[in-house]
Amino acid sequence: MAMTDRQQKILSAVVEQYAEVASPVGSSLLAKVFNVSSATIRAEMAELERLGYITQPHTSAGRIPTDKGYRFYVNVLSASNSGILPERRGEKALAARVQQAGVPERMIRNAADTLVELTHNLSIATIGNQLYMSGLSNLFGQPEFINGGQIRQVAQLLDNLEPWLREAAPNEPLSVYIGHENPIGRSAGCSLIICRFSSPFSDRSYIGTLGPTRQSYRDGMTLVARAGQELEEMLYI
Repeated sequence: MAMTDRQQKILSAVVEQYAEVASPVGSSLLAKVFNVSSATIRAEMAELERLGYITQPHTSAGRIPTDKGYRFYVNVLSASNSGILPERRGEKALAARVQQAGVPERMIRNAADTLVELTHNLSIATIGNQLYMSGLSNLFGQPEFINGGQIRQVAQLLDNLEPWLREAAPNEPLSVYIGHENPIGRSAGCSLIICRFSSPFSDRSYIGTLGPTRQSYRDGMTLVARAGQELEEMLYI
């Protein structure tokens, strides 16, 4: 059964609101946003839950997106912008930090460090055969990662990220791996947004971010794509 236009908008609102407040989203809030009754929203949310796009954690009255819900949201976001997302806050600063860096290695490090500042996630970048990481404290400071078991899953993902990148070599200009889609650390509750770009070090270099599944995909996808674009342009000047 296809999702209705209103259900799509409600799912998007749940994804975006949950990213912002880190707590389950209730029907009363969405009723105000959509100017309909709470009962109408509850019925729509019940259907979205039945379809597997949102879930009700514990006994909370609110809902949060599932990996399937995030995937639908990211696919719609990508399709609606045809791969070209509107400029987001911070893109000019990111471009300036890359352009002013001088040497290639510093350009890549600056881009990764700036992604940390703008997304509040961990950032990764390949420099030759090495994987550069920045912002580890940001990642483990997220409310999702307060228990040891979850942290171990994230650590396992990070330990295996470099060999996975080398072996899998994602070929899309921009790839998004959500939650259980991650080939490593499937239970880590993380999403990897990664951009491939050419550099003097390799024709298949990468830059991206790793954060909880609860994040602003719109900002993350735009900023990571811009970082890759700037690096590819500046590294060959």
